[in-house]
Amino acid sequence: MIKNFKWLLLVAATFMACNDNDVETVVYNTSDGLAPTAGNANFSKFVSLGNSLTAGYSDNALFIDGQKSSYTYILAQQFATVGGGEFKIPFMADNIGGFKINGVPYAGPRLASTGGGAPTPVSGTPSTEIMTSIVSGGPYNNCGVPGAKSFHLLSPSYGSLAGISLGTANPYYVRFAPNATTSVLAYAASQTPTFFSLWIGNNDVLGYATSGGDDSNPITPSAGAAGVGFDATYDVLVNTLTASGAKGVIANIPYVNTVPFFTYIATNPVPLNATQVGSLNPFFGAMNSMLASVGQAARFQTLTASSTNPLLIADEMLTYDATALFTAAFQGAPFNYPLSTASFLGALYGKARHASNASATRDYILLTSGATIGTTKPGYPANNNTIGVTYPMEDKATLTYSEVALVKTATDAYNAKIKAVAAAKGLAFVDTNALMTQIANGGVSANGYTVTSAFITGGGFSTDGVHPSPRGYALIANKFIEAINLTYGSNLKGVSLADYRILFPKSL
Repeated sequence: MIKNFKWLLLVAATFMACNDNDVETVVYNTSDGLAPTAGNANFSKFVSLGNSLTAGYSDNALFIDGQKSSYTYILAQQFATVGGGEFKIPFMADNIGGFKINGVPYAGPRLASTGGGAPTPVSGTPSTEIMTSIVSGGPYNNCGVPGAKSFHLLSPSYGSLAGISLGTANPYYVRFAPNATTSVLAYAASQTPTFFSLWIGNNDVLGYATSGGDDSNPITPSAGAAGVGFDATYDVLVNTLTASGAKGVIANIPYVNTVPFFTYIATNPVPLNATQVGSLNPFFGAMNSMLASVGQAARFQTLTASSTNPLLIADEMLTYDATALFTAAFQGAPFNYPLSTASFLGALYGKARHASNASATRDYILLTSGATIGTTKPGYPANNNTIGVTYPMEDKATLTYSEVALVKTATDAYNAKIKAVAAAKGLAFVDTNALMTQIANGGVSANGYTVTSAFITGGGFSTDGVHPSPRGYALIANKFIEAINLTYGSNLKGVSLADYRILFPKSL
């Protein structure tokens, strides 16, 4: 359970006698044991910008205890030991999560897992009402807006209530925006911060990835004008935040395939018996032969009587559409299917293939798609209606290796820009990409705990498989603190992971 630390305890000094001289030595609760110092940073007015990660989003919702576990709130607590001021958060109204608009539930409740089981929504109805303004309690230091992409922070209409139905505004920002025409960046800058954190860009690729590469939620291009391209937008963000001399810390973007939302469900979880294999292999083998006849590579694997057969998936990025080829071939020997049947099979498998688990061509099955595997598709023939086995999983249910490559290219470009800006501006830089990669490949150990990306049990991620758990946020906060100390000569002490729970319980 998270402990409520008092500021004095954080900087408490211990007096010890030194050898024969009885000289009292003060040992401070800092990173180096010396007297607390902010170095050449000024934490008196700390403002944080970003998305759900900055806000403290967890378990597929924003709620009070999650907001109190955000890495930014942890940073503010540590900053208070060296002169940091009040850090106001636009708290949600409850720990149920989600919100209502005009009394109608719009999002939430949060998810929770009991005994390591599958996450389910907690009971209750969200009491946070977007129509009820809380701007009178501001301005708020935590300007993290769940769902925000980089260019959203520049939009003057992002806090407009009327824009929610149009898709141009964000309900979370509407709650604390000072008016309908002030951008998130302008709101943050108006507070004249002395120190800021900026972690933005995740959603610029994540939205595309979590929708299975849906082009309606495109990757933000690196190039382009501010408000369109990532690079120019990032320049405006940092230039504005540093215009009055503020120092700060910025972080790069992790690869999306390091989080359990993409890695938990294996690409080969299909159990088949000998009878099923004997029926399916000739069918898939025949389609491989059809492809070979036109110089195309095989798309279907040889199945075995085991529990580790690959999923059948749709891949819209396949450059060759085999619909016409399959339709024609199924009408001929040895199948001799009527046109209606051949056309059905051609359309069903024309852009289908078995999922790949090879490192260079790894596909990823979305966590939200897992429940459909092995279920039947209504209205389809019994031989072709088992999802993931004889009926291809929809393209939006997976992130194919071609889509992964697009996401990686964009992420690398964003990260190059972020690192270059950090160097040019003399800002603290956090390599969260390296951190998340380490968590996903063996884990990170600290305070007697090893944090991994294992879903539910690893300690690093919440039940939505994307956002950190309280312990995960604490680990991230410590990495931010390390970067701040290194850059500005401060000696802030990181928090103990032991003081942060792995997951939130159903009841809070």
